[in-house]
Amino acid sequence: MRRREFLEAAGITALAGLGAGCAARKTASAAPPPAARPTSLQLAVPRISWERVIRTTVGLRPHRDSGFVLKPEKFDEKTVIHDYGFGGAGMSLAWGCGAMAAGIALEHSGRRAAVLGCGSPGLTAARQLQRRGFEVTIYTMTVPPDTTSNMSWAGFTPTTALIANERRTPAWDAQFRQAAETSYRELQLMAGEPGSGVYWIDGYTATDEEPAAASGHPGEGELLPDYLRPERDRQIFGPGEHPFPTKYAIRRPSLAIEPSIYLDALMRDFLMFGGKIVIRKFDTPRDLMSLTESIVVNCTGLGSKTLFGDDELVPIKGQLTLCIPQPELDYRAFHDRAMINPRRDGLVVGNLADRGNASLEVDEAVRKANMEAAMQFFGAMRPPAAGVRVTRSLPPAVPPGLESFYGRDS
Repeated sequence: MRRREFLEAAGITALAGLGAGCAARKTASAAPPPAARPTSLQLAVPRISWERVIRTTVGLRPHRDSGFVLKPEKFDEKTVIHDYGFGGAGMSLAWGCGAMAAGIALEHSGRRAAVLGCGSPGLTAARQLQRRGFEVTIYTMTVPPDTTSNMSWAGFTPTTALIANERRTPAWDAQFRQAAETSYRELQLMAGEPGSGVYWIDGYTATDEEPAAASGHPGEGELLPDYLRPERDRQIFGPGEHPFPTKYAIRRPSLAIEPSIYLDALMRDFLMFGGKIVIRKFDTPRDLMSLTESIVVNCTGLGSKTLFGDDELVPIKGQLTLCIPQPELDYRAFHDRAMINPRRDGLVVGNLADRGNASLEVDEAVRKANMEAAMQFFGAMRPPAAGVRVTRSLPPAVPPGLESFYGRDS
């Protein structure tokens, strides 16, 4: 499936309905000062070749056209709080949805809770419960590094593959907004902390389109109205001011998450605060009756399709190819199918969003297309000038507004 077709099918335009509130906030705030004229970029060139490939990973995102589920449900004496179905936004929204799930749990008298699932939604829900005084046990079939969250590109992209526009409701919109704001604050607090796996990084969109039309990744500009994409923090580099083989390059600060480091940090914190992990599989809701906890938070993702009969869940296959790490690279870059994301565990090349594909096998055609696109595009980059300092990513002086991340794809 082509990337544009998936974006349209997954309903990235869902956030358009938030426009009135965002427009009001923009009108009330002072206009940002004009950006200073950017200087010429000197960027390290990615070294991408088949000889440098170390692995290719596959993960299945749990998507629902009506958006994620966050609600309680009674099963005899158990209260199950559902917290799943994020598509490509699980790493982005998990802290906020975990906080809301913990708030629902506080309405009950018990202070012992079970969490089903040990990916990003499960671990963050468990931590939010612990912060509110709960004794928490995670029940799971797998733990990091063998969760779907470990296979993600990962970054703060709260609207990725989230909801079909016609399925939105005012109540769901309010839930989304609360989840996004809470998660953004939590990730900001973690950014830059040693061992957190969360940090700020520059993201470059290379394009031949006129800058006014190049809003977001190429081809996405028309998917969201301009007032939802204020782009206060972007800088536009013209011909001769950047090393990419395109007319323009657009730089924006991005909030990056390294899955292996981030999930390990969440695991350490959970265990340090008295949490327990039990490897166990549940086949039906009746199996939950054997648990001693009266409160159960369901973060099973695609597992909810069989465990709780949610037939709306659809897998979206993702695939990443990783090359040998390049420590000198500290920026992300995108141009059509050519995309890179530098991490400590490898230089991530390419991505995939194949709706309805539940195969965990590597698609060799996709891998070849992603690698060849990256080799061709980044192989045409201009290397940094001799004796000139390489441009480095720096944290923004002021974190960009939440709306600046609407429409970003991960």
